[in-house]
Amino acid sequence: MTSHIKMIPELSKESVSMRDPQRVEETLNSMRQAGPNTLQVISDFDMTLTRFAHNGKRCPTCHNILDNSKLISEECKAKLKDLLNTYYPIEIDSSRSVDEKLPLMVEWWTKAHDLLVQQQIRKDRLAIVVEESDAMLRDGYRQFFDHLRDQDVPLLIFSAGIGDVLEEVIRQAGVFHPNIKVFSNYMDFDESGVLRAFKGELIHIYNKREGALLNTGHFQELRARHNVLLLGDSLGDLTMADGVQNLENILKIGYLNDKVEERKQSYLNTYDIVLVKDETLDVPNAILSYITGSQ
Repeated sequence: MTSHIKMIPELSKESVSMRDPQRVEETLNSMRQAGPNTLQVISDFDMTLTRFAHNGKRCPTCHNILDNSKLISEECKAKLKDLLNTYYPIEIDSSRSVDEKLPLMVEWWTKAHDLLVQQQIRKDRLAIVVEESDAMLRDGYRQFFDHLRDQDVPLLIFSAGIGDVLEEVIRQAGVFHPNIKVFSNYMDFDESGVLRAFKGELIHIYNKREGALLNTGHFQELRARHNVLLLGDSLGDLTMADGVQNLENILKIGYLNDKVEERKQSYLNTYDIVLVKDETLDVPNAILSYITGSQ
């Protein structure tokens, strides 16, 4: 272990793997020297900022929160489950290329959204549904969100989930601070507050690059923030920073939650730091403290 990495004891946790510790050290050092006002954090939401499992039980994604709720009929739940059983194995199949997966992911999300629209979900029910769900942000979330707010570091959340549900999860945790911007799939409610469609371009797990490039206006505002800490849990999340202007340093942290043996190598090849079955934000928190000089 090299010197700067020793400064962050959390990086020697058993759950941490790195392909090139020296590169990690150099990037950390460069980001620390540049300081917090050059930093932005870009993160996925489901299974990245939220827990994958708790006490051996899977935690819900934004879509699952709705799927498992009283707002959805039993018939609709069965259809959504069929979609999951059909398309999730494709999403995580490391033998298929992203190009091969793309049309199938669009198909999955579009069918799921169409089913949800048919349920005539009421906007005023979303908060209750989130409250009753088992959704949980990862351990250490308060330190993560509060630290970014206190240091005035922008947090961009890119999610293929449902923006309305995602925001409610963060709001109920008491950490929806003004430095947060969310790009996700938002519901479009009619004047009586009933879901009638989803707004804008579909964001799914493998088109976050297009999402990033569509939002160059956002990145334009952050031109001076050319250092990025990126957090994700899938290979599709690696392109979330593609819209960043004048990128100098990027440190990519990947949560490997599931199917560890068959996916570990591809994560090590693409993420700088891989966190295996780690339900905490300990490593991102320690890295943020190091970069911002507040440890």
